[in-house]
Amino acid sequence: MSAAPKPIMLWAVPRSRSTAFLRVMLERGDLEVLHEPFSYLQMDGRFEIAGRHVTSTTELLDAMLALNDGGRRVFAKDTSDYKYTSLLEDERLFNGVVNTFMIREPRSAIASHYAMNPKATLDEYGFEYLHAIFEAVRANTGEVPLVIDGDDLVAAPEATVRAYCEHVGLEFMPEALHWDPDKRPNWQRTARWHAEVAASSGLAAKPSGRPERRETPDTNEHLRRIAEYHQPFYDALARHRLVRR
Repeated sequence: MSAAPKPIMLWAVPRSRSTAFLRVMLERGDLEVLHEPFSYLQMDGRFEIAGRHVTSTTELLDAMLALNDGGRRVFAKDTSDYKYTSLLEDERLFNGVVNTFMIREPRSAIASHYAMNPKATLDEYGFEYLHAIFEAVRANTGEVPLVIDGDDLVAAPEATVRAYCEHVGLEFMPEALHWDPDKRPNWQRTARWHAEVAASSGLAAKPSGRPERRETPDTNEHLRRIAEYHQPFYDALARHRLVRR
């Protein structure tokens, strides 16, 4: 009997449209989809997975691997605004999981993040730590992990999702690119961060119209410095971007 395909992990910089990508994975119907399990574990000190309460990254990874071996492949999305030190010390993350990455042009991602949380620290914008996770995966596997870009996702959704699926060994399902708007129960705690996805019915950039009144690196010196700090980490990851616009 052949071994089950490995669980898929999508590591994403905050505000990269990673929840929209997760929504595509949910719509497929053939995956066990986990929304930011390691982040919730960091926030709450516990996480529930398949009826099991876990309190450490070791237990959470145990549960993910066991769930994956149960017959339905696991897809988990998480963000790089928290540190996962003990997880990156667990060899199973590298030899038992397919790690993929998602980025977005820093000026846009940072402006969006600041609009949601103006008290965010430099680290919480996530580009530097996402790059650190990427390098840990590359060093431990000897392979360059897959990187997709949130701007590519909305500019060329079918091409981006198709290429991602091909890379991780999933059948491409074009019908999963569209869904009925809904609010997921496990998004309730962080619902305001996912409001746009909950109200959406597919992958698309925001329609043009009246511009938002939002601070950006062009209008805010603090954001300009943050964007300049994170730009090299984005550039290093963007060199490996799968789909180019």
